[in-house]
Amino acid sequence: MLNRRQFVSASGLLLPGFAAAPSALAQAPASTLPPAYLQLPNRSAEAHPISLTEREQRYERAQQKMHAAGLDAIVLAGGTSLVYFTGIHWWNSERLFVCVLPRTGAPFYVAPAFEEERVRARMAEAPGGHFSRVYTWQEQENPYALVARGLAEMDLRTGHLGIEERMPFVFADGIRSAAAGFTIASATAVTAGCRSIKSPAELALMQLANEITLAVYRATWQSITPGVTNRQVTDWIAAAYERSGFPGEASCQVDAWTALPHGAPQPQTIHENSIVMLDDGCIVQGYQSDITRTFVMGKATDPMKKVFAIVHQAQGAALAAARPGVACGEVDAAARKVIVDAGFGPEYRFFTHRVGHGIGMDMHEWPYLVQGNPLPLAANMTFSDEPGIYQRDAFGIRLEDDMHITEDGARLFTPQCLSLEQPFAAG
Repeated sequence: MLNRRQFVSASGLLLPGFAAAPSALAQAPASTLPPAYLQLPNRSAEAHPISLTEREQRYERAQQKMHAAGLDAIVLAGGTSLVYFTGIHWWNSERLFVCVLPRTGAPFYVAPAFEEERVRARMAEAPGGHFSRVYTWQEQENPYALVARGLAEMDLRTGHLGIEERMPFVFADGIRSAAAGFTIASATAVTAGCRSIKSPAELALMQLANEITLAVYRATWQSITPGVTNRQVTDWIAAAYERSGFPGEASCQVDAWTALPHGAPQPQTIHENSIVMLDDGCIVQGYQSDITRTFVMGKATDPMKKVFAIVHQAQGAALAAARPGVACGEVDAAARKVIVDAGFGPEYRFFTHRVGHGIGMDMHEWPYLVQGNPLPLAANMTFSDEPGIYQRDAFGIRLEDDMHITEDGARLFTPQCLSLEQPFAAG
């Protein structure tokens, strides 16, 4: 799946007339990196993978949530939720591969026959591995019938079957036809219900990812000089993450292009007093960071300073509003009120997006800090906190840090940016 920056780079439809920038995933050799990047340590030894014991606990929670949601089983295709519950990474092709998690008992798998050995090797290290069954199908056979067969052999012939939201339609439709005795329902209450509450091990990986991203951004700010292009910056950052021990990337938008929240593919050059926006993050043992820093390479104008102060206040207002029991929508409202009251309204006119999204194994995941969302926050949920003000044909400013809901409030994984001219000064 393309992330947002890769989509911008790949899409010729986003802004007609703009040539797509070359891929920013090419990594600069260390010999060409500015000195600040060469000081970054490799921190891969600090990242501890999620244990089998923790995955087994996740499966137990999923079964509890299935009971509460009235689901008899959920079906997972390749994707993040499959990795979350089983540790199995699987690419979705046109061939059906699914894991079925029942409300009681061990999961079972449906896979192409030629993949059986690979499936068995991977499921041996997944919850229920020694007790799980694998149903295999040959190329000319109907694989969906095996889902129904597996359920029937667990005495499940009717009931409610949850489908993970990102499953390809062709898989979901095939299962619906083959398992006609079941009502097909959303599995989001189970998958998002489990994934939205982070364990100490998950929080530690996210903390590390955020620290690495901030260090890479600091090195970038120290390295940029007039004449550097946004392509050079994204290449430096990709190489810097590699030096740090983890994959990562960033978008870099300059001057008027910062007024588009996710930028554009237009090649851009940084000049004296340019405003620069860096966004995205890295992945540490499957867990992501998402940080935005906006800064000026030289002297900020008074209008820039004014907007920065408002956005900074809005980010703080969202942080102050976030605590267990508060509706997700109220966090967005707290930040939006600051921006609208300062004259940058109404509603989404200048602050054009929600204040935050859930983050964890996916950069964007449930739940969302968006107007009207009544879902109450709970301890150990994690979100971005990213208000912004975007003035077309002028500039935009967004400040984004990731936020952890605690037992009695919320905290950011990284310090807030303090100014446009000294974005990494100690608070």
